[in-house]
Amino acid sequence: MYDLLVKNARIYPMHWDAAISSARTLAVNSGRIAALGVPENAPAKQVFDAANRVMLPGFVDCHTHALYAGNRMAEHALKLRGAGYEELARAGGGIQITVDAVRAASEQQLVEETLPRLKVLLAEGVTTIEIKSGYGLDLENELKMLRAIRLLRLKLNMDVVPTFLGAHAIPRGGSRERYIAEVIEDMLPVVAREKLAENVDIFAESMAFSVEDLRLLFIRATALGLKLRAHTDQLSHMGATAEAAVHGALSCDHLEYATEEDVLAMRQAGTVAVLLPGAFYFLRETRKPPLELLRRHQVSMAVATDLNPGSSPIVSLLAVMHMSAVLFGLTPAETLLGVTRNAAQALGRADKIGSLVPGLHADFSIWDIPSPDFICYQLGGISPDVVFFKGNKL
Repeated sequence: MYDLLVKNARIYPMHWDAAISSARTLAVNSGRIAALGVPENAPAKQVFDAANRVMLPGFVDCHTHALYAGNRMAEHALKLRGAGYEELARAGGGIQITVDAVRAASEQQLVEETLPRLKVLLAEGVTTIEIKSGYGLDLENELKMLRAIRLLRLKLNMDVVPTFLGAHAIPRGGSRERYIAEVIEDMLPVVAREKLAENVDIFAESMAFSVEDLRLLFIRATALGLKLRAHTDQLSHMGATAEAAVHGALSCDHLEYATEEDVLAMRQAGTVAVLLPGAFYFLRETRKPPLELLRRHQVSMAVATDLNPGSSPIVSLLAVMHMSAVLFGLTPAETLLGVTRNAAQALGRADKIGSLVPGLHADFSIWDIPSPDFICYQLGGISPDVVFFKGNKL
């Protein structure tokens, strides 16, 4: 007796490729996929008729800064007049504006401001979202952010994966050397002890942290049992991508300035390339990630919103999927795998989510569309008819 049987579905497992399965049924027990292709009359407590609609795995938004307070509309107006990302940051704007807002906000306020954003993503079929800290930039406020992220996990039918990004920016008036030491020596041990994060991230860039900072952070984080991720090669090339891969980073994200040497290091380490076309679009960048190198060397590619108030205030994974095809040139299959299996791999969770195969969480959505490729074709006006999270219809 199954808990749930879905029948008459056009199932796209997104396991090895983006092809349709010959199976037309999917069975669920205890919140996990029990089997595909069981008889339609198999005994089940609940039966859902998909009526020949498309079934996809729950989407995974594997890189976001979705927890924040306030907005940066005034900064956006300056960008439209020609101010650059790095110029704004060096003038005391950028991330520091959001840092001030987050420090002034309570934990509950952060939760309340973030929930509507997550509900919109859930309605698009996102069942797992990664959220980073990084707008606190001191022990008290980084912990406040991570505790707010933990609260969000209790308020939604959605998995929330917490990432500690204390090394996001240098606090106003501080020095890089003193602050990265604080992150490594003071913040990391508390985050690990309280189990507030699964991953550690760093923004390696000339305006932020160095390759040596990344190395020291990753050595300490690994010793504390935390998984590694990195923002690398977004605005310039520093060698941070190859260094992150050497340390076994799950992913390197952005990668506009990555070289073949970096890509080869990622390939050897099994590091996922997380592409963020929303930031590319919103910042009006012109240099694209090295897609042909990533393809040639068979590096897995994920796609994510990079949802944040400064460089990608885009609360739509569907819009970003469209951008990945139109702006970066990903194929529909690459895009779809980029928000399912490969995104799960970027979080170190491919054994739990991202594909429709037995044993994985029963997170999936039902779409009334001709095929999954339609999501990369039409911008706006589409959403899943039904979303299931761990076998429960939402």
